[in-house]
Amino acid sequence: MCPLAPHTMMKTYRRLSTYIFPYRVHLIVSIIAGLFVSGLTALAALLVKPVLDDIFVRQDTAKLYFFPLLIIGLYVARGLSYYVHSYFIQLLGQRVIRDLRNELFAHMQWLPLSYFHTHHTGTLMSRITHDISLIQQAVSTAVNSLLRQSATMLALIGVAFYRDWFLATCAILVLPLASFCVVEIGRRLRRLSRRSQEEMGQLSLLVEEVLSSIAVVKGFGRERYESERFQRRNAAYYDLMLCSVRVGELGSPIMEGLGALGVAAVVFYGGQQVIAGATTPGTFFSFLTAVLMLYEPLRKLSRVNSTLQGAVAAAERVFSLLDTPGEAEGEADKAAVMPLRQELVFSDVALRYQAESPLVLQNINLHVQAGEVVALVGMSGAGKSSLVQLLPRFFEPSHGRITIDGVDISQVSLTSLRDQIGLVSQDVVLFDDTLRNNILYGQPVATEHQMQAAAAAAYVHDFAIQLPEGYDTIIGERGVKLSGGEKQRVAIARAVLRNAPILILDEATSALDSASEQVVQQALLHLMKDRTTFVIAHRLSTIRHADKIVVLNDGRIVETGSHEGLLERGGYYRRFYELQFKLQAPLDIMPRAGFEPGSGFEPGSDRDLMAER
Repeated sequence: MCPLAPHTMMKTYRRLSTYIFPYRVHLIVSIIAGLFVSGLTALAALLVKPVLDDIFVRQDTAKLYFFPLLIIGLYVARGLSYYVHSYFIQLLGQRVIRDLRNELFAHMQWLPLSYFHTHHTGTLMSRITHDISLIQQAVSTAVNSLLRQSATMLALIGVAFYRDWFLATCAILVLPLASFCVVEIGRRLRRLSRRSQEEMGQLSLLVEEVLSSIAVVKGFGRERYESERFQRRNAAYYDLMLCSVRVGELGSPIMEGLGALGVAAVVFYGGQQVIAGATTPGTFFSFLTAVLMLYEPLRKLSRVNSTLQGAVAAAERVFSLLDTPGEAEGEADKAAVMPLRQELVFSDVALRYQAESPLVLQNINLHVQAGEVVALVGMSGAGKSSLVQLLPRFFEPSHGRITIDGVDISQVSLTSLRDQIGLVSQDVVLFDDTLRNNILYGQPVATEHQMQAAAAAAYVHDFAIQLPEGYDTIIGERGVKLSGGEKQRVAIARAVLRNAPILILDEATSALDSASEQVVQQALLHLMKDRTTFVIAHRLSTIRHADKIVVLNDGRIVETGSHEGLLERGGYYRRFYELQFKLQAPLDIMPRAGFEPGSGFEPGSDRDLMAER
């Protein structure tokens, strides 16, 4: 990967500076304190001359008592100045990183769903943790050293020229060569840093993927395999970091070597001057002290450079994410959509997830009257979930439009549109919070009475009051402390509380046992009352009373009608129905017999249908 161009680096620096500007007072205080540190450091070098000449050469007893007190005062003042400088620059850095992390996370919330389909969660986590941490080091630590060491260098160079301009010129001749080395090392470090950050993203992805699927890992006995996979990825990251260390640490020996050349030349020439009587020992050693002290900040600056290069690469990645257009862009001027009162219409709708990918939906024309229950049926991959995901604009149609009472949903604000839609899916997402807050997620401003009424309607109240802390019980990550049926009922309670006029049920009962399904179905009946409902279900018995059944195949609507009408027609729906009927007989004896992979239907999922026949 090519290193950043100079103009790109400057653009990154300027953009980072916009986050510093609101805290410029902190920066000014830190700079002033840093100048005191640098000035007092240079003063220490200046004091070498009077100490040597007046105390050791002239043996001035009065100054023997004065100078030790002056040195103590000087270093106490330097220590206090350093504390103020360091504290305020660290405070600045922490606030900048807090603001940047808040902005990044908030921006992630508004990224379109398609972005998360093409970017792994682990990689995004790496941006907000690892990359932000690198920027934090740069702002809090590197900027601290950069300001202080640069000021110290300038002050010491001033002392050196004040004592002997010719020797000072000889001593700093090595600086251009040192600068070239620092720039070259920085160029390589940027490239290595960018690669290591990408590798860290892959490492985070692997950890997130394995830990979120730990039950599967254990169930198949793949612990050793996953450990070895992690070790290989970790080794790749280790190699890159080791290479970065090798390159970064080159700065110190280079600075030491160049510094030795300068000091050797100074000692040789200056020693001749002292022996010849052209200068005093105090003057020479004051100059030598300044030169020796000068190379220390120069060496530290070479280390700061490696930190800055890593931060620039990290900032580039963070800013690229911040520059990704979000869903909220252009939404401010859009009007709010009114609740559905007449009909919801799909007009010649087509969808492809990416420009080069094939169509997953095409020629979708569908009229849904307010209050209707519409069931979507079809094999896996037929486009059922894709169709309902167009309603809350998780994806935008590639062609055609969707209207609510004649208003194109692409022309209304996302917030108002999604306020009209409730969603209950098979994959229930609950948060590591109290049961109460998980229910209130659907309507945070609801009262306690409204929350408990929704819980009662979803058959949550009975098991909620039996929990250790009732509604205040922490239910664990993804609701791990609840059963599958209980989690599904919490999701329904959340949807009841939201009280949206449009409801999407995406296989809401397919993962439940018969006993849990009966309770959940009763809760769903309460939820569906007086709402326009889209139901996706593989179990045909659960949707036979729908007002309209829409059969999809290969992204197209192939049949529409009632349960009885579609059976009489003898088309796709009739074949789906008979497939479940035929699969049932052997399933009563052997649950897995007769399963046809890829059929899109769960064998044995329609026992109620057999009883009805």
